[in-house]
Amino acid sequence: MRDISRTEVLEPREPLEEDLALEPAPAIDLRQASVSAAVDLSVVIPLYNEWESLEELHSRLAATLQEMGRTYEILFVDDGSIDQSPEKLQELVARDPRVRVYTFRRNLGKAAALSVGFERARGASIVTMDADLQDEPAEIPRFLAKLDEGYDLVSGWKKKRLDPVGKTLPSRLFNWTTRKMTGLSLHDFNCGFKAYRRPVVRRLNLYGELHRYIPALAYWKGFRVGEIAVEHHPRIHGKSKYGWERFVRGMFDLITVVFLTRYTRKPLHFFGSAGLLLFLGGLATGAYLTYLHFQGVPIHDRPLLVLAVLLMILGAQFVSTGLIAELIVSQRGFVNYDDYLVDETE
Repeated sequence: MRDISRTEVLEPREPLEEDLALEPAPAIDLRQASVSAAVDLSVVIPLYNEWESLEELHSRLAATLQEMGRTYEILFVDDGSIDQSPEKLQELVARDPRVRVYTFRRNLGKAAALSVGFERARGASIVTMDADLQDEPAEIPRFLAKLDEGYDLVSGWKKKRLDPVGKTLPSRLFNWTTRKMTGLSLHDFNCGFKAYRRPVVRRLNLYGELHRYIPALAYWKGFRVGEIAVEHHPRIHGKSKYGWERFVRGMFDLITVVFLTRYTRKPLHFFGSAGLLLFLGGLATGAYLTYLHFQGVPIHDRPLLVLAVLLMILGAQFVSTGLIAELIVSQRGFVNYDDYLVDETE
């Protein structure tokens, strides 16, 4: 008979939007849990339709963790799989008391799966990896050794990536753009193989596709972010769950990340800068038309006159929006400065 204290089904609420659709799961009774609450290391593995890889992944992962001699737990978060993954996960739960499983009733995305895993992980250190066997579990000791050097988050770098060109070239463009816009010099932002100290995951608010930018979000909260090159294996089972649409979503999420990290505490700096540029552009155009007017050149039928007025109005509106945002931030206290505190007890 399987131990239901280590499995949990997470049901979405209606009619909230998808990225807000998680019903808060009931707390796990640690008195009934098979795994001790004193855990050194938690391994969080989000998955979607990866049943063919789960047996081998668990075997290789358990061998590595046992050899390390640390107390550990393995958390699988099933993101609404429609293949045989749920059945395979129950087999692992029945055999290994260190395995816990959380299951979404429908697919909500990797950010939601990671968020649930982070919330329920009990380890002082947390490692995330994908379930497709492209990440090598034997690399985990290297991640933890890097954390011991004083880093709060260590991200993997698939230096020799064994994926089709259709994935590697867009990935390089994505990483280059993210480096330039966030100011964090990492080679590979989106690698799922990462290690964290517990305070980092406590201060991450993931939704949508923001899992791609976890290093940037942590960096802007003041955490020390590092990187190590990792071995990358070709996919041998199933297929990638991401299509071309991820690039469009990723672009908008990058804009979101830049705004959240740089301008949450000072929205007027963003809106004011854009508004000032627009207003000055309109003012310069208007000055040019004024000069033409005094030279006797008719300007009433020139499109530039409409453009000048439009730019100045838009500039004023942007500045006004920034001022309103500043009032909201100051009155509502949306900035959580606890995110920047160093907790000496952890």
